[in-house]
Amino acid sequence: MKVSDVIQYLEELAPKSSQESYDNCGLLVGDKNTSITSALICLDCTEEVVEDAIEKGSNLIIAHHPVIFKGLKSLTGANYIERTILACIKNNIALYAIHTNLDNYSKGVNFEIGQRLGLKNLKVLAPKNGVLYKLSVFVPQEYLSTLNNALFEAGAGRIGNYEECHFNSVGTGTFKPVNDANPFSGKLNELSESQEVKAEYLVSAHLVQKVLKAMKDSHPYEEVAHDIILLANENESEGSGMIGDLDSEMDEFEFLTQLKDIFQCGSIRHTAFLNKKIKKVAFCGGSGSFLLNQAKRLKADVYITGDFKYHEFFDAENQILIADIGHYESEQYTSDLIADILKKKFTTFAVHKTVINTNPINYF
Repeated sequence: MKVSDVIQYLEELAPKSSQESYDNCGLLVGDKNTSITSALICLDCTEEVVEDAIEKGSNLIIAHHPVIFKGLKSLTGANYIERTILACIKNNIALYAIHTNLDNYSKGVNFEIGQRLGLKNLKVLAPKNGVLYKLSVFVPQEYLSTLNNALFEAGAGRIGNYEECHFNSVGTGTFKPVNDANPFSGKLNELSESQEVKAEYLVSAHLVQKVLKAMKDSHPYEEVAHDIILLANENESEGSGMIGDLDSEMDEFEFLTQLKDIFQCGSIRHTAFLNKKIKKVAFCGGSGSFLLNQAKRLKADVYITGDFKYHEFFDAENQILIADIGHYESEQYTSDLIADILKKKFTTFAVHKTVINTNPINYF
């Protein structure tokens, strides 16, 4: 099994195109054609994590946070970032980062948090728009089933928890083959008509090229009449944060006590209690203060994330309880998520979680 096999699978679930514009996901160090001895999973890749990988015989590290985030102008070991990269290079260890693309995946970082909280009715808090296309294809009725099978296999027609979704309408197409055409039906230089089906499908942006290739490979026509249009629709399966419901209401103190226990928090910074029950819970792993207004719009009772700044707590405006549990604490179970994904798919190499706690924050 090669590094490229793991990358391909992970990016089928959480494509690089889903990462935020400021991010730097992907293979950061190493050769994608390297055969894997074992993989080490971590939240942050540090020098100590590389040492852990060496001790475990792992030549692939998969980190949530990219250690290379800003531009590098030298590799002299002047700081922990450069030393970490040099350690990977010297020991032939590939380093891969899966960050905001895993955050935006509907079964990714935030889904894992929701599972830990025992929430139901989970959905994306801030779905992305501009990431869906509509593909319309004109095809003879007798080839519709063949086309459908090919496009569904390539990933077209997925809407939330539904697959193989499409819409058909029947009509008459006209065409006139000229010059060196090799028509499926009709004759050169004669206007012809054909009873066709217009089949329409939703396609995620990262699957467009794959779906178009499947369309061309499975279609009987020499020239495939089709439209592909970028939609303004939100993709409910891709986006930031999540929101869900507790099985039963809890008072605020009880909820924060349970939250602190689940995420092993040194402390929780929170706004004043509003003396109301907690039922609807919004959350975002990592730094999620940018989603506070969305949580308020959806009438969440509490919003959980990390890295709230002093003045941002005022933005709760007595409408919602903010619970800042810490960046590391909110994302610590991401390693479990990645490890579980890999173990279910690959059986030819061992998957380890690092024993190194990379949380740079301590509590006195």
